Amino acid sequence: MQIGMVGLGRMGANIVRRLLRDGHGAAVFDRDPAPGVELAKAGAEPAASLSDLVNKLEPPRTVWIMLPAGAPTEAAISELTPLLQAGDTIIDGGNTFWKDDVRRAGELGARGIAYLDVGTSGGVWGLERGYCLMIGGPRPAFERHEPIWRTLAPGPGDVTRTRGLSGAIKASEHGYVHAGPNGAGHFVKMIHNGIEYGMMQALAEGFDILKHAASPKLAPEHRLQLDVAEIAEVWRRGSVVTSWLLDLTADALTADGDLTAYSGHVEDSGEGRWTVQAAIEEAVPAEVLTSALYTRFRSRQEHTFAEKVLSAMRHGFGGHVEPSARKKD
Repeated sequence: MQIGMVGLGRMGANIVRRLLRDGHGAAVFDRDPAPGVELAKAGAEPAASLSDLVNKLEPPRTVWIMLPAGAPTEAAISELTPLLQAGDTIIDGGNTFWKDDVRRAGELGARGIAYLDVGTSGGVWGLERGYCLMIGGPRPAFERHEPIWRTLAPGPGDVTRTRGLSGAIKASEHGYVHAGPNGAGHFVKMIHNGIEYGMMQALAEGFDILKHAASPKLAPEHRLQLDVAEIAEVWRRGSVVTSWLLDLTADALTADGDLTAYSGHVEDSGEGRWTVQAAIEEAVPAEVLTSALYTRFRSRQEHTFAEKVLSAMRHGFGGHVEPSARKKD
């Protein structure tokens, strides 16, 4: 297939690279021309504007927007809409609030333009590992773009098949799913990120307790000198808490057991807040996820080893840089 990609940051550019690598075509646009020039070396066709991007695409056109949620994405869609025609598709692969997807789908649908909201998980590792895709929107548009989903998704790989499944490998086993109507893709991704907060917090607090097992607050005979990097390493092999987040934690602790490169200032990108809001609206208790979100708020005032572990994990999977480090760049 051929797509137009708007936004060539860490994930947008790597999505294009993975598509090109599998034989798809891509026209690309970013306000900064540098990443487009770089992607041209891999076979992409840089565009000078959104209008130029649309002109480089063959109908029915597909334009994927990979920009920060909110105003940047809204502005791009507003500018693109009059340039497209009935039968074209807009994909939003960012972390948009799902209720905005419902509104946009209605507005675009009135013009005959399909809209797909795609929750995209994979971070800076997606180019090699693939992206887990949670897709909301009309099924015909979802099905028309299956060649793209199959290229971007990790595929079954060596993941053991879930007991009870048989027959043909399903889309979800490849790493992508039609989650439901518009809004469903980003809703599922929002909950995914809320769970991520809780899992990260649990690991961080556990390593904080291990780190302080030799605290002078304890009786001398109860003090334990523990090598947290070695513990992370052994937990990666056969333990119940084995996970990619644990892998990233082990990487960081092996490089620097005290995590001196991290202050512990932990940002939140919005999905955790929206997850808690959804829990409130549905009257569903979400104590762990809410607590994990509040811990991130507190981390901006005082920092613990647990928060350094959180920072290390965020940097590991998403390339997120702490504000303090950003100022130094």
